[in-house]
Amino acid sequence: MIKLTTSKQRHQKRHQRVRVRISGTPERPRLNVFRSLNHIYAQVIDDTVGHTLAAASSLEPALREWAGTKTEIARQVGRLVGERALARGIRRVVFDRGGYDYHGRVKALAEGAREAGLEF
Repeated sequence: MIKLTTSKQRHQKRHQRVRVRISGTPERPRLNVFRSLNHIYAQVIDDTVGHTLAAASSLEPALREWAGTKTEIARQVGRLVGERALARGIRRVVFDRGGYDYHGRVKALAEGAREAGLEF
């Protein structure tokens, strides 16, 4: 029997595999990425208490006006979340790619966060 699954179900399964191994602690929170068709979102999360410590997205007014490709905007989102995390005293994070392949916009966001000073 052939089992049919949707792309959303396959993505959720990949994300669950990643989350089994990755979790954020107060010393080293999790940098989570969510990528939609047009936008990208990033959060720094402490999983022990379930709090978001810093966040940024391409929907913010400063980035909405910024013209560029989606990949360039993702790099800016990475820089922004990195700066906000550093302002909260967070230097080291665990990168949670959220079940997405590490290329394109996800990779650009990670590089932007590294440029801002985050270590992972």
